[in-house]
Amino acid sequence: MYVSWRYRERDTVLQRFDPRSRIIFTICVLFSLVQFWDLRFILVFFVLGVVQLWSAQLTWAETKRFWSVLALVILTLSIFTSLTGGAGAAVYESYTPLRTGTLLFTGIPVAIAVSVEQVTFFVTQIVRLVTFGLFALPLPYTIHPARYGIAFRRLGVPDKFAFSTDLAFRFIPSLGQDFQMTLDAQRARGYEVERRGSGLISQIRNMVPLMIPFIVGSIVRSEALIDVLDMRGFGTRPRTWLEELRYERRDYLLLATSLLLLLISTVMNLLDVGNFWTPSFLLVDTI
Repeated sequence: MYVSWRYRERDTVLQRFDPRSRIIFTICVLFSLVQFWDLRFILVFFVLGVVQLWSAQLTWAETKRFWSVLALVILTLSIFTSLTGGAGAAVYESYTPLRTGTLLFTGIPVAIAVSVEQVTFFVTQIVRLVTFGLFALPLPYTIHPARYGIAFRRLGVPDKFAFSTDLAFRFIPSLGQDFQMTLDAQRARGYEVERRGSGLISQIRNMVPLMIPFIVGSIVRSEALIDVLDMRGFGTRPRTWLEELRYERRDYLLLATSLLLLLISTVMNLLDVGNFWTPSFLLVDTI
C-alpha cells in the first residue's frame, strides 16, 4: 500500500488553483530567487513565502519534522560555507574585518577573523534557504495525491516520467510508514530500543536490527509494484487518466504573474541588479 503526505482537504485558496499552475509558479519563483544575493530582494520573496504558507493553513504538528530536518541542513551548510569563506568568495570580493579573536583548540592558539561580508553572507544564505523551504513545503501537503501524475502529464512530460514523479512523492511517506510498522512489530516482540543506550551511537546501533526487515520489505513491495505495472502493460501505449484538469481565470492570472516575475528577475540579473549587499551600518561600526 503506497501512502502519501498528510493531505487534508481544507478548501483553502491554494487548493482551488490548478496543480499545474502552482507547480509552474513554484518553479518560476525558485528560479527567480536563485538569481539574487541581495538580502533586501530575498526578504521580498521570504514575505511572499510566508503569505503562501499562511494561506495553506498548515499546522506545526504536520510540518515540524520537515522544519527540523531543514533547520539542521541549513545550519550545517551555512556554518561551513559562510563562516569559512569558501562559498562566499564567489559572491563578494571585499573583506572588512568585524572582529578578531583567538580560540584555544587542543592547546594551540588559532586566530579567528570574522568579516562583515561573512556575517552578511551567513544571514543571507539562511534566509535564502528558508525561503526555498517556504515555497516547496506547501506543494505535497496541499495537492491531492491523485493529481501528481496527471498534473505532470498535462505539463507535457512523458507518461513514464509523470508516473515516476507520482511514485516519488509517495516514496518517502511509504518508507516512513514501513519503518514505523517494523519498529512496532519489533517492540511487540520485546525489542526495546530506548533502554539499550541513550547516546547517539547507541541509538544508531540499536536501529541496525530494524534495517534488515525494513530493507527486505521495501524491495519486496517494489518488486510487487513492478509486476503489477508489467501485467497491466504500462509503457506499451499512451496512458489514459481518469481526471481532467482545466485552467480557470485565477490560474491564468497566476501563470502570467509567475512568468512576469521570472522575466523581471532575469532582466535584473543581466543588469547586475540584486548582487551581494552589505548593510551600511555594519561598515560604519567597523571604522
